[in-house]
Order: sequence, then C-alpha cells, then structure tokens
Amino acid sequence: MTAPLHTGGCQCGAVRFSVHGALTDSSICHCRMCQKAFGAYYAPLVSTRGAELSWTRGEPKRFRSSNFVLRGFCADCGTPLTYEAPDGVAIAAGAFDDPSLLPPVVQFGTEAKVPFVDALHTLPGHATEEDAQAAPFVLEIVSYQHPDHDTETWPPEQRR
Repeated sequence: MTAPLHTGGCQCGAVRFSVHGALTDSSICHCRMCQKAFGAYYAPLVSTRGAELSWTRGEPKRFRSSNFVLRGFCADCGTPLTYEAPDGVAIAAGAFDDPSLLPPVVQFGTEAKVPFVDALHTLPGHATEEDAQAAPFVLEIVSYQHPDHDTETWPPEQRR
C-alpha cells in the first residue's frame, strides 16, 4: 500500500510542495498571532507530523513571529504557507490543491476567537455570478492563480 500524496502551493505558483503520508491533524487556530499571519479571523492548518514534506518548487520565505515559531509565506505573492514550531510543521489548509480532503478536527487559541465566527454559517450565501449586476467585471475574471495541480513550469506566459 502506498502512502497518500497531497500537493499544494501558493497562488502564484512560485512555491509548491508535496506531503507523503496520512494527514489527520487538521485544526483551526484563533490566536491573535494566527489571525494576523493569515489576515483572517482564524488560521486553518494541517500538521505534517508523521508525514514527509518536500518543497517541489521554490521554498517559503520565513518570518519569526515569536521566540518559537516561524511563519512561511511566498515572497512573490504573499500566500501564507507554514506554521513552523518545535513540535513540527503545519501547512495552511487552503494552500493544498484539495483542502476539502482535510477537514479540521480541533480548534486552538479559542481565547481570542472572534465572537461572530460561530455564526458565519448562518449568513446568506451567493455564487460569484449572482453579484454581476452590481459588479459586472465578475463575469469576465480570468484567474492568474496557479491551478490546483502540479505544473512543469509556471507561469505559462507573461502577464500584462
């Protein structure tokens, strides 16, 4: 039996990774440092403990956010990529090519949880196209983000 393979990377494609092995320790961290590192209400992270993480294109730039933790991110596009602590490396869940395979099983840093986070699922939801009347450009968006799979080279052409 072969170990599972998970791949991912940043939005511009300058940094790509693969993880061989089972990933069972997905979490959400609400601590203030994670909120700032992700620019979000919380940070979804997947521990790579017990698996083999390899950088397959480029490597993250790192910022020491505390005396114990390094935060990895793409120096070109800014995508948050890692939380690196003495007990191992966690990858940003959204950086995986298929984050739906890695549902969170625990929350940390709940002392800093933003109160409305628990009610987000009650907000109305709309498909992107539904906003076309107010923002017609959404119908003409062409994504320059790296696709959700490995590519030999990236970008395929120069951007304007």
